[in-house]
Amino acid sequence: MSEGSATTHEALIQFLYRAPIGLVQTSLTGEIAMINPMAARLLMPLVAGGNLFNLFDVLDALAPQLRSLAQQPLEAGDLICDDLHLPLPTAANAPDAAPRTLALQLLRLDDATLMATLSDATAAVQREQQRLAARVHAATRTDGLTALPNRLALLEAIDLALEQRSRDIDARWTVLLINADRFERINVTLGPAAGDAVLRQMAARIRATIGAQVPGALTARFGSDEFAVLLRLDGMHGTATATDAASGDDDLAICEVLAQRVVDALGAPYAVGGTSVHASASVGVVRIATSHHRAVTVMQDADLAMREAKRLGGGRHGLFTPAVRAQAWQRGSLEADLRRALDEDQLFVVYQPIVALADGAVVGMEALVRWRHPQRGVVPPDRFIGIAEETGMIVALGERVLRQACDQLATWRRTLGPLAPRSMSVNLSRAQVLEPSIVGTVARALAASGLDADALQLEVTESLAAQDAIVQQRLGELKALGLSLALDDFGTGYSSLASLHLLPVDVVKIDRSFVGPSVKSAHHRVLIEAVSKVARSLGMNTVAEGVETREQAELLAALDCDKAQGYFYARPMPADDATAWLQAQLERSCG
Repeated sequence: MSEGSATTHEALIQFLYRAPIGLVQTSLTGEIAMINPMAARLLMPLVAGGNLFNLFDVLDALAPQLRSLAQQPLEAGDLICDDLHLPLPTAANAPDAAPRTLALQLLRLDDATLMATLSDATAAVQREQQRLAARVHAATRTDGLTALPNRLALLEAIDLALEQRSRDIDARWTVLLINADRFERINVTLGPAAGDAVLRQMAARIRATIGAQVPGALTARFGSDEFAVLLRLDGMHGTATATDAASGDDDLAICEVLAQRVVDALGAPYAVGGTSVHASASVGVVRIATSHHRAVTVMQDADLAMREAKRLGGGRHGLFTPAVRAQAWQRGSLEADLRRALDEDQLFVVYQPIVALADGAVVGMEALVRWRHPQRGVVPPDRFIGIAEETGMIVALGERVLRQACDQLATWRRTLGPLAPRSMSVNLSRAQVLEPSIVGTVARALAASGLDADALQLEVTESLAAQDAIVQQRLGELKALGLSLALDDFGTGYSSLASLHLLPVDVVKIDRSFVGPSVKSAHHRVLIEAVSKVARSLGMNTVAEGVETREQAELLAALDCDKAQGYFYARPMPADDATAWLQAQLERSCG
């Protein structure tokens, strides 16, 4: 070897020994021919007594496959393994030490020699684990459908806002809880794919509406058809939203402006597969206060405000106040009492006569439910019917009323003969109509009472009868039993005279809001006459509700209305009183 070659070889050896990675040269069977200090430091903890004679023996517990891999027929320069990560066992004297990882690369140099490189990959593995954890963390906090932050992410953000508010009294935060109104009808009538498309559009509209006004606001998908927005109000004054508010420094006014803009944005039609879909949303607004200590309590108050908006008809916003919570508590108490009332038979049925305007003959009775509370006395129906509908108790309640009403008409027919009312009217709620078992329930009530189907008239509200295909189908199934359907409260819902022929009804009940002013209002008289004429042309009868005076009754007869009910004839009466009233009418007609 020349002097220059010797110098170069010595420099190479020095480089190998000082290299920041471990280098090991072995035979094909693993006997170590050369090892640098870095490799020795990395491998020494794996062997007892410092026995670094055979690489495969040293690594046997971590990578037992190396020996067989090295025996495979490979060309010079081929990799036997590349960047193999080997978790090192924790030292017995340091059980709490962080786990370390060894990276191994094994190369075949020639027919008799292998070269291994070793490095401490602990930091790289930890970085990769952190990146993976970050991706998993983001995925668990992101909604897959809308790509918005999800419920968990929102709750975490609210908790951070509460923490910040505890340190900075000037920090003012607000949450908007947004719930789509009657969203299930979209999934039922158009399918889940259409529902998902509407939800994605809702998400985009909320972000566009809020983001344009409040930079940094967090919009999240909080539930299946529910979204929420967390925004900070301080610093907003001077923005367009603050300018539009009733007072530039009034947080409440700013909240109302933002909430109403969300309601308006979500109320516009949605284009789904070439179809225009209409939807609306209710928004609950809560300002984070000192009384809030956890995100869940903030969202509970937002939910109360949102539900109050829904209770008032939906498509609007509601602001949380302590009074809203008090009302919710009262409604909750009333709900618990109502459940007890169903179990203890505190509910009873009253009956109001329906008379023919032509001769005053009693042609029917309407069954109405009442509640005699042991402490509260008689609870008005407008206090508990809404609760029954919201909680689903209306199904059991309605079935009970239906059975009692059918049984009562059967009793009157046995005792009064041909002078008994010809039909019994019973109200159906939306929940009852959507209940798959409703047709069977009605059929069983008729069979148990012995009544023919034509003795029963079921009343549905105008807004319900004009709704989606599933409602129309269910009403058709009920009519197929042979009973009649009445359209209750006509004039207060979504339909019109022009669409009356599309509704599967036999009777139109003109709402009391038309009847009351009719004596003095020509406008209302024209409306009543128009409804009567159109209904008659379609083979339908009309019933005027809320008749309180003789003058109203005479006017309605002159306007071609067929029947009427109201206090002028009789108030709703318990069964015994109604029986006495009917007998009195019989005696009067005979006298």
